[in-house]
Amino acid sequence: MSESIDTSAADVELAVLVPEHPEAFDELMRRYEGKLLRYVHRLVCCNGHDAEDILQDAFLKAYQAITDFDPSLSFNSWMYRITHNTAISHYRRSTARPQEVQLPDDENALTQFVSDVHIPAATDRKLLQERVRRGLQSLPLKYRAPLELMYFEGKSVDEISDILQKPRGTVATLLRRGKAAFCRHADCDSLRPS
Repeated sequence: MSESIDTSAADVELAVLVPEHPEAFDELMRRYEGKLLRYVHRLVCCNGHDAEDILQDAFLKAYQAITDFDPSLSFNSWMYRITHNTAISHYRRSTARPQEVQLPDDENALTQFVSDVHIPAATDRKLLQERVRRGLQSLPLKYRAPLELMYFEGKSVDEISDILQKPRGTVATLLRRGKAAFCRHADCDSLRPS
């Protein structure tokens, strides 16, 4: 990395530098690679190699479009939107349906999701993980994406609105319907103590 690039600079500042200092994009990729790779993995349930290919394609698209980035907006939301759209395009082109949703290692994200869909916390963890995995896998992408972004990526409704390019009210509706659909598919009632 060039000494002229301040690695402690904010994402927006680095994005503005990219046209004259392409090495600034290396720092942005380093910052976003892990979380975007996990998001792609869970969103389209693909294997590790496919997820890496999707992310590489998303980074390439972002680099090529960096001059279109509006510095008054959130770079985070812009990068997630490009990654989301790239993953959805891959999913639509894919002939085989995904086989398995990858659950996060983050215990807090899983606990928050379980709390919001009203599954008792005392439920056996292994059973809980299996129900959440199957429930998320069964959801259409229009519901899975906002749930993934909120509970496993920690995004707010406003950020999800920016990423998915949908009005805030639509995102709230998709989240509500997604949780309801999840409970139908995961059979939440059977997880409640007798």
